[in-house]
Amino acid sequence: MIRTLKTLAMVAACVSFSGILALSIWTIAGQPAPVNLPQLLSENMARSGVEHPVTAVLLNFRSYDTLLEIGVLVIAGIAGISMAKTASLEDPELRTSDSLLYGLQRWFVPLMLMLAGYLLWAGAHRPGGAFQAGAVLAATGVLMRLGGVPMDFLRPGLLLRLGLVLGFTVFLLVAVASVIGGDAFLAYPPELTKPLILIIESVLTLSIAMVLLALFVSAPVNDAEDPEEGSS
Repeated sequence: MIRTLKTLAMVAACVSFSGILALSIWTIAGQPAPVNLPQLLSENMARSGVEHPVTAVLLNFRSYDTLLEIGVLVIAGIAGISMAKTASLEDPELRTSDSLLYGLQRWFVPLMLMLAGYLLWAGAHRPGGAFQAGAVLAATGVLMRLGGVPMDFLRPGLLLRLGLVLGFTVFLLVAVASVIGGDAFLAYPPELTKPLILIIESVLTLSIAMVLLALFVSAPVNDAEDPEEGSS
């Protein structure tokens, strides 16, 4: 009886969700023709604070969505760390000591750090920005991790917590400050638009890199025995 009721409740929830989705599509289809977004974007680029349209959309005209995306990413990072099987994300036993990898990272790590800085700087006027720079910075950390470089900032403590939430916190503070100043949520003052976007992108780069790196090092280690080794 209880199982039947649960099934009926799930069916009712699915039917309700489908009805809401169909009603939303019907409502959207009955609205007037949509606004010409590319034209609207080009007309407002001068007040965006940047020269690249993607960065203008992500960190100015659609910054509310980006703020929520960063929040989801931070939650994912915290969840990944909380489910890690190791007591510390910087467990010395999980490091490798491959001499070839160590030799390669001496060349690649400085180049990747420079690339991350370039992508962050380039985001204002060409493809790039915080997400790309953060991904490259996280990849640098992964390479260092695999090469056996100690990373004390991954130990539970202030640095780890600060790295995870810094970008979202600064982004949210800018949003709240704009409301306190009498503007809309995340409406930058015209004279501070460019420096605020630069500050937000810089801290987002660090937080995105920290979250991605934390997810990598907190992933479960596959201890399964190689079939070929087991058969020999």
